Amino acid sequence: MGDGSLPCYHRQAVLGLLVAYFACLAILAFACVVRLGLAVGSICFRDRAPPPSRERIPVLVQLPIFNERYVAERLLRAVAAQDHLGTVIQVLDDSTDDTRQVVDRVAESLRKRGTDIRVVRRGDRKGYKAGALARGLELAPGFEFVAIFDADFVPPPEFVRRALAALRESPDVGLVQARWGHLNRDRSLLTRAQAVFLDGHFQVEHAGRAALGHFFNFNGTAGIWRRRAIEDAGGWSSDTITEDLDLSIRAQLRGWRFRYLGDLVADAELPASTDAFLSQQARWVRGSVETARKHLMTFLLPRSGLGLGVRLGATFHLIQNFAYVLMALVAVLLPAAVVLRDRTGWRIVGGEALWSSLDLTFLLSGTLAVFVFYGVGLVGAGAGRRWPDIFAALALGAGMSVANAREVWSGLWSRGSEFVRTPKQGEAGLHALQRYRRPIPWSRFVPELTLAGLHGAACVYASVWGLWGAVPFLAIHLVGFGWLGGATAMAALRDGWGTRPGWAARQSGTEGGPSPSGGRAK
Repeated sequence: MGDGSLPCYHRQAVLGLLVAYFACLAILAFACVVRLGLAVGSICFRDRAPPPSRERIPVLVQLPIFNERYVAERLLRAVAAQDHLGTVIQVLDDSTDDTRQVVDRVAESLRKRGTDIRVVRRGDRKGYKAGALARGLELAPGFEFVAIFDADFVPPPEFVRRALAALRESPDVGLVQARWGHLNRDRSLLTRAQAVFLDGHFQVEHAGRAALGHFFNFNGTAGIWRRRAIEDAGGWSSDTITEDLDLSIRAQLRGWRFRYLGDLVADAELPASTDAFLSQQARWVRGSVETARKHLMTFLLPRSGLGLGVRLGATFHLIQNFAYVLMALVAVLLPAAVVLRDRTGWRIVGGEALWSSLDLTFLLSGTLAVFVFYGVGLVGAGAGRRWPDIFAALALGAGMSVANAREVWSGLWSRGSEFVRTPKQGEAGLHALQRYRRPIPWSRFVPELTLAGLHGAACVYASVWGLWGAVPFLAIHLVGFGWLGGATAMAALRDGWGTRPGWAARQSGTEGGPSPSGGRAK
């Protein structure tokens, strides 16, 4: 091979493909290496929660809920078990199914035990979660501190006391964000890989940004706000589907300081099915792009009054999900780059045994940087045995690159995106989510299965012709695309290709309650 003659391809076209391929690799490798700076910062992070206070200070705990029949009771009882004497629970229940009955039953039971719990229901769901939180604040004007938990969380009893103590240490602190733990981390390879992603986000990104004095964001739950910070920033807004990220940026631009407490942990349930996980990722990616569209110019222009380091950090934070576009391009170009360069003689010194020193430099630097990043994020007992989970996370990240690249594109143009909820199963098991399953279109798995086939063929080609340096990277993509594409295709076959009776009614809110204004949930 490598004779330089292949009639069906023009050398100029091959050169253009390779230039695009190497450009994508170079940018991704640079971005991965930049993330190592956060890893270094996280190692230096020393902020810890102060001793909890026993003062009776009123704290409003808001619980936004939409159709969470399997976890609503668990959430309410966990929050009611807080040992802070000033806690008042506000259940923002926009449910349209029998979650309402669950909430009413548990709330009445807790009231009989002396818990101050208030259920708020709206006539419509305007603004979705942001609208519910804003309405809750309107109905509770006397509270200076506001804690928020989503339906799948189980906060520890001391959460409010510890977070409140950290918030009150300095009057310029507008938010305290806790770390997410994982109730079902070891349920499957999928949940273990997700835990790696989230541990990296909290223990490396949040901790690193906090240590460097850069902006970081409220994650929508497991945090406590100073009400003045919310109001000073303009309040909750629903013009993006990541209202938490949007408010975080506005509050920090107003001068409020955020604290991250890595030693304060609130456990939560990870999506247990592939479809639920991909839906959650789609929401996060699209929402972050919508928020970047809204705020990016603020950080690019020097008149923001922020230091250069803060501006660069915030810019990188807002655009980091654009990396999925480059990852998708690499996934498409990698098999072609392996085969075409070998067939046309476009080689770099290293020969067949090493494949290409340039490819290996870019791919290894990016892969090793990501491995170190997530390795630093491993926390808790048993962290040493969780290193193999990082390989699963790498494959999962590669496999969802095309799906998330589509969401990046959608986020560039969307206005008021629909919020597709991520159903939680609690202790009921996956079968309990049948009523909340959505029809899956072919576009959710055919591209992934096609790319899995292309990478599989390229992997065979590289093995036959001795291009061993390419095999590990082709294999990661093969596993990732095959994993997600296969699991999604199986779910589509299981659930059918069309809308099942009753599904559309449940999603639009016409079953069991007043019709909401849209299909978005927490």
